Amino acid sequence: MQLHFNAISEPGLPGKKWQKLFNTHWAAYRTWLNSKENTSTPDLKTSQAALKKYMPEMWPTYQRLCNLAKADDVAARFLTGFQPPAYISACSNAVIAGEDIQLVRNYDYHPDLIEGTQLLSAWNGKKVIATSDCLIGAVDGMNEDGLAISLTFGGRKEVGEGFGIPMILRYVLEFCSNVEEAVEALVRIPSHMSYNVTVVDKAGKFKTVRLAPDKKPVITDVAFTTNHQGAIDWPENAAFNKTLERSAFLEKLLAKKGMNANTIADSFLQKPLYNTQFKDGFGTLFTAVYRPAEGVVEMRWPNVKIRQTFDVFQEQYKLINYNQPSVAAVKVVRNEKTKVQRTLHHAQPVQDRPFNAWNWQESLSESLLNAMAYSSPSANKELENIRKKIVNNGEVSWENLADFWTTAGKGYGATWNN
Repeated sequence: MQLHFNAISEPGLPGKKWQKLFNTHWAAYRTWLNSKENTSTPDLKTSQAALKKYMPEMWPTYQRLCNLAKADDVAARFLTGFQPPAYISACSNAVIAGEDIQLVRNYDYHPDLIEGTQLLSAWNGKKVIATSDCLIGAVDGMNEDGLAISLTFGGRKEVGEGFGIPMILRYVLEFCSNVEEAVEALVRIPSHMSYNVTVVDKAGKFKTVRLAPDKKPVITDVAFTTNHQGAIDWPENAAFNKTLERSAFLEKLLAKKGMNANTIADSFLQKPLYNTQFKDGFGTLFTAVYRPAEGVVEMRWPNVKIRQTFDVFQEQYKLINYNQPSVAAVKVVRNEKTKVQRTLHHAQPVQDRPFNAWNWQESLSESLLNAMAYSSPSANKELENIRKKIVNNGEVSWENLADFWTTAGKGYGATWNN
């Protein structure tokens, strides 16, 4: 089980990098939509009307994204974020208030159902670092005003009329600057499913808003959430994701004396918060740590940490292996000032060279071709035979790549590591 994680910087209006993100993921999203189509799916006109009514400030961005995507009616409807198919994640979330303000969360889901993209953008004049979802939305993030936000599934079956939660979180990050403004938006915009949304700002304030399609929003001062909203509404789901066990753990953790931000963040990479049922959709895909007062964002995995700020944001690619969650960096540098890091398992740094982080597949293919200079004649022949298989339609065939490293690539691998 693997995650292809990309950190991408496009600090302005959405452009070619977002367009490539769309082209990479749209086929999978379209398949998902087609598999869930039903009579209650709203048409494009209805979806656009809902966007204009509840999030009118997003309309110019929406139009630009549709143009970049060359969107047909299906894509244009999807990009409104209105009334998507129902989906269930898990997640855990905790806040430390006061001077050491921090929001930390685990995102628990299936590795095949995540974009794996951390995007720095400024679609509406405000810099935002967010974990992208549904191409236009976010599952967590922070803006340059020091407002951070994340969600956990609310543990209820009800599906109603409203927006997918990623679109709502994106709107908050784009147009709100503090907790008060964020809460007003969360209460006003309808969510099509139940979620606990936590917002914190650099002043040290925080709130958790319980959203539901069939109930009025509830504003709370709860400093931690898992996957229920007070009472357990869905016992089977609660038993599967151990929401009560994780909630009790967080309550005790936050109540301990001497607990600091780092200790609490580290706890999210340990049981019972860190989960490994990846094939069942209940594996911790990443831990995100937001420190609003410092403007710092950290993405964490066991033995791996990526630290970003709004002033120093590094474009990176990492292959996260959930069976053996460790990576080693192959360092490369773009023509721009931004430094980029890629990863190949157990590889050592190679010489810096120009590189486009988003085109890492093509760059990887070139690296393998360059390896022929160090390979044995038999390896050269084998590599030439599989060269066209390594990158297929812009995507790496990991099966062919693995075969190469275990057979023809042995000679080159030994040279690289030496």
